[in-house]
Amino acid sequence: MRILIGDDHALFREGIHRLLEQIFPDAEYLQAATYEETLAHCSGSQSPDLILTDLQMPGWPGFDGISRIHSMLPKAALVVVSASEDSEDARMALDHGAGGFIPKSSSVQIMVSALRLVLAGGLYIPHALLHANGGGLTGNPRDHAAPAPSDLGNNVSLTQRQRDVLNCLREGKSNKQIAYELGLSEGTVKIHVTAIFKSLGVKNRTQAVISASRFAMR
Repeated sequence: MRILIGDDHALFREGIHRLLEQIFPDAEYLQAATYEETLAHCSGSQSPDLILTDLQMPGWPGFDGISRIHSMLPKAALVVVSASEDSEDARMALDHGAGGFIPKSSSVQIMVSALRLVLAGGLYIPHALLHANGGGLTGNPRDHAAPAPSDLGNNVSLTQRQRDVLNCLREGKSNKQIAYELGLSEGTVKIHVTAIFKSLGVKNRTQAVISASRFAMR
């Protein structure tokens, strides 16, 4: 796997590099300090599989820059790692093709869990940003948007164990991590996840997280 780290701060790039080496020791690492360097790596013969990019690198053309990278490498996992904690920035990043938005203030555990989720095909949205700016992410990030609260009804009920699993989903944890933390088998976790999806009327983890943030579960 090739991992591209795009950020104009060398210290941050090196820190992320060293962190990810502990998680993905066999990966090949690339670094970029400008948007042009990021594009050069994306257009090369050996394109990255995971791209971490800031929003404020020199030459950055705004959120259209995310769209361009996504159009060049639609199968790559594209994650924004930003100093911004604005829910609108997160929504715009997802709308333009990012698979996740991680504030730089996030803990190492959350960052690693978020990256694993995106690499597995999921979409990571910081739980705190779901409630930020008076309502959180209410846009329609591609086909991952959850049903509106009115579609969910008022009779959603989850068991305590399902609530525990849902809380883990909100932290971007994999089934394996959830199983370890809750003392369950992965098969049991899958059963709980399926039951949660059915109860919330959603189809994937991201929808479940968004839906759970929009109403009070009984």
